[in-house]
Amino acid sequence: MPNWKSRLSAAVAVAAMTATTALPAFAQEAINIAVLYNVSSGGLASLDVPSLNGVKLKAKIINDAGGLLDGRMIDVTAIDTKNDTGETATAAKRAVSIDNLVAGIGQSDTTFALAAAPLFQSAGIPFVTSGATSPDLPTMVGDQMFLVPFGDDVQAHAMAEYAYNKLGIKNVAVWTDNAMDYTTGLSKYFKERFTELGGKIVLEDAYMTTDQDFSAQVARLKSTDGVDGVFASSGPDTAGIIVKQIREAGLDMPIMAGDGFDTDLVTSVPGPKLAENIYFTTHAYVGLDSGPANEFRQAYEKEYGREPENAFAALGYDAMGLVADAIKRAGSADPAEVSKALAATDGYQAVTGTISYPADSHVPTKPVAIMHVVGGDVTFETTVTPKG
Repeated sequence: MPNWKSRLSAAVAVAAMTATTALPAFAQEAINIAVLYNVSSGGLASLDVPSLNGVKLKAKIINDAGGLLDGRMIDVTAIDTKNDTGETATAAKRAVSIDNLVAGIGQSDTTFALAAAPLFQSAGIPFVTSGATSPDLPTMVGDQMFLVPFGDDVQAHAMAEYAYNKLGIKNVAVWTDNAMDYTTGLSKYFKERFTELGGKIVLEDAYMTTDQDFSAQVARLKSTDGVDGVFASSGPDTAGIIVKQIREAGLDMPIMAGDGFDTDLVTSVPGPKLAENIYFTTHAYVGLDSGPANEFRQAYEKEYGREPENAFAALGYDAMGLVADAIKRAGSADPAEVSKALAATDGYQAVTGTISYPADSHVPTKPVAIMHVVGGDVTFETTVTPKG
């Protein structure tokens, strides 16, 4: 079972930005891939560092097996976007200026993907996000935008159905980080499906990513009658703080969330005694003992000396694999041909589920993993394919 509570040190973050491989002087022209992640600061580093490690691992495996297109090696240029949208736009500008760039990969948050992807779109270079989950991204950016993960509508509907049908929650409070595109969309989709099922939203509250004090929200939660659970639409920065302060107030109701809770911060910040009765959606359970998940987990541990921190490591691995698969099917490293091959993806067997793009859609439909936190331990609960 993966050690979901692995701490990410600054040294690991710095090391994560090194190139995937050093190309020998006699090598054929490299296949250049630019990779943009927030690795040096902010809570998103707890998602982005594992993602970058996954990208690098898959590129190394491909290179060790002989590369692509009759021996061409993948050369990964990793750029730290420093948890800042301005830096992200600058990084994207730098990336698209790389000679013979084939594709871009990166970002675990919709706001940051929107800061980077339009520059790739303008340059006619495909951008594959490993973790940004707004289903509207391809519409907002254009035909060069591709998602490896499912959309927020899928994971929010999955949690709504699980909460209502399996946990028996009929009255819920919804907390939303109003500073993020990801969280506002996630809350919208959760409320949509939960009320369709017959559930009631008895309290709505808001906060910002930079908030550290949730005493006002907790007080309103305590004073509201009949609340069966809380859906906390949060990114990694506030995930652990929310859990800690709700539990310190003596409230033991279920706390539910999306994949922003798939971070070690959800357990390390509150500690094992308070990290209890939490459910969140994510993209894969990499603790399986067979198939792609098992192979990925073993390769990751061999390369980095630890098990995958979360599902975002697998998403990065899948993003690199998806791009490589498109290059092979295209028989070319020309960005336009690779983009066409990406759009035609049908049945790519990834760690996080089979990836196929329906006609006129660059968002795959995949099952959703539900994780359960009990006593500080994160365990796999079930997989949900939402009917909504």
